[in-house]
Amino acid sequence: MAVREVLRMGDPRLLERARPVERFDTPELHALVQDLRDTMQALNGAGIAAPQIGVGLQVVIFGLTRNPRYPDAEEVPFTVLVNPELTPTDETLEEGWEGCLSVPGMRGLVPRYRSVRYRGYDVQGNAIDRTVSGFHARVVQHECDHLNGILYPMRIRDLTKFGFTEVLFPDLAAVDD
Repeated sequence: MAVREVLRMGDPRLLERARPVERFDTPELHALVQDLRDTMQALNGAGIAAPQIGVGLQVVIFGLTRNPRYPDAEEVPFTVLVNPELTPTDETLEEGWEGCLSVPGMRGLVPRYRSVRYRGYDVQGNAIDRTVSGFHARVVQHECDHLNGILYPMRIRDLTKFGFTEVLFPDLAAVDD
């Protein structure tokens, strides 16, 4: 399909709440998911949400095999998640470094639940129900935040742990533009 322009922090559309998808398995939904996938892959992302390309629907995709932006992260299966609901399964928060396609060239130390249960639907409307932890849990929380108008810098507790990738992690700077 197409690599779409990713909205950047400061664009007011990123602060809006996304609407639920009402119809599944439509040509429009399939085209949106393909555009998200093409865009995520072109930019070496671990995930992307529909609001990041200017579509105010509750659709996120994520997945990771080997990725130069996250060289130490464990694999996450490719997932299309529509109308997601997240529930922490453990109140423990862990801080971890995050980047975002809407905040290019920067990283921040963000607290997230260590493990979560997520429920929603795939593009055909089949139910998804998974309990995950680690990087998988971090990625799904990050992407679902986009559906609520939240960008990761809003969650950072200590702004001394937020900066340009090239300064914080010189080895990643070339792949994190």
